[in-house]
Amino acid sequence: KMTLPLALVALISAFGSSFQYGYNVSVINSPAPYMQNFYNRTYLGRTGVPMDRGFQTLLWSLTVSMFPLGGLFGSLLVWPMVNRCGRKGTLLINNLFSMAAAVLMGTSELAKTFEVIILSRVVMGIFAGLASNVVPMFLGEMSPKNLRGAIGVVPQLFITIGILAAQILGLHSILGNAEGWPVLLGLTGIPSLIQLLTLPFFPESPRYLLIQKGSEERARRALQRLRGWEDVDDEIQEMYQEDQSEKEEGQFSVLSLFTFRGLRWQLISIIVMMAGQQLSGVNGVFYYADRIFESAGVHSSSIQYVTVSIGAINVVMTLLAVFIVESLGRRILLLAGFVLCSASCAILTLALNLQTSVSWMSYLSIVCVIAYIIGHAIGPSPIPAVMITEMFLQSSRPAAFMVGGSVHWLSNFTVGLVFLYMEAGLGPYSFLIFCAICVATTLYIFFVVPETKNKTFMEINRIMAKRNKVEVQESKELKDSYPLSRQEEKKSLSSSEM
Repeated sequence: KMTLPLALVALISAFGSSFQYGYNVSVINSPAPYMQNFYNRTYLGRTGVPMDRGFQTLLWSLTVSMFPLGGLFGSLLVWPMVNRCGRKGTLLINNLFSMAAAVLMGTSELAKTFEVIILSRVVMGIFAGLASNVVPMFLGEMSPKNLRGAIGVVPQLFITIGILAAQILGLHSILGNAEGWPVLLGLTGIPSLIQLLTLPFFPESPRYLLIQKGSEERARRALQRLRGWEDVDDEIQEMYQEDQSEKEEGQFSVLSLFTFRGLRWQLISIIVMMAGQQLSGVNGVFYYADRIFESAGVHSSSIQYVTVSIGAINVVMTLLAVFIVESLGRRILLLAGFVLCSASCAILTLALNLQTSVSWMSYLSIVCVIAYIIGHAIGPSPIPAVMITEMFLQSSRPAAFMVGGSVHWLSNFTVGLVFLYMEAGLGPYSFLIFCAICVATTLYIFFVVPETKNKTFMEINRIMAKRNKVEVQESKELKDSYPLSRQEEKKSLSSSEM
């Protein structure tokens, strides 16, 4: 069952970390003209000549793209930090990045420096890169197997809430104006401050405490608090099994993860899912949405309200995923989501091409955008991070998140960089490329990725051992050793009871 400590730790870590990732993804969209104006004024004040158009475009594209680049750097810090400082410790340290960036961005106008904004976007990206990997790992390791999917989707839910919050606060009538934008950028420090003050009162990941720190006592106390009951022997025993099966392998570095045969299909699967998630064109659809609504006759002053309503649909559908992921399973949501995205991209290409000649096509393109966002929100957005937690055991999980996170941010950066050129060269046909990527990802998931719903980490590991073929021998040996370890544990338990 869901206990209060488990619910609170999920909310605090998702609000303090994931929320800000979403917030910073979309926070600079609405105040962009005012910020560019500030860049111009500052440059003019310093040099006495107005800024060259090309230079301004370069500065603005840096402001946008430094965030995913920072995200990539943040992902590269995941493995060393979570192994050294723990999951909770990493989240607490990470808040310092966000609070420093918030202060710098909030005071940039007073200090008359736009370079600080670009630097802060890198720092904020590092924060988001760590947060987007550590929060799913932390919550996945804390959750009981019957709630792991639902709790695993919570970080993505808070990312969508963060995007929506930035869209609402960025309305021209609120903070998306010439006076309000520094406040809009600076607000990102508040969730970090709340997390810094509250998270220390909650336990560290029990799996980290037992398997990596060797402290059964602390792991037991943490589990008892999270589960709300005293008898946590079964879970402790499962962790010992996991620990025992990994003793021969030791801690995985990223290099050993790539060369170890027993994790080959897990590794390929997370690379495909993480690349598919970003290269399926979600950022392109969001970027294009404004123009699609404009061509459908929505007045330019109302477009920002339409954008907010799309953000709201995103939140509602991700919330739905939280409730259905445990009953339907991960695989179905991934497949349904990618199929809906590929169909939307294909029909959108057609609708955009015909909208000048057929009047109702512009409305069909709006339906496609909404369908795409619904599809992405139920599967491709939230599920891959849940799957990384589930497909890897304790020793390889940090390295796996580092790889998955790097693929995620690299793909995100690539789409941001290439999409403008793709759109200039191919126009609406850009969406056919996204459609092809969605179809390819769907086929891969259909043939390779197993269902992990309601299974322990060890059970999932055995399913994947069969898929890796080379490892069947080893996994059989491991299987033979489980009953022994169980009997030994039972003996020691019964002798201590006597």
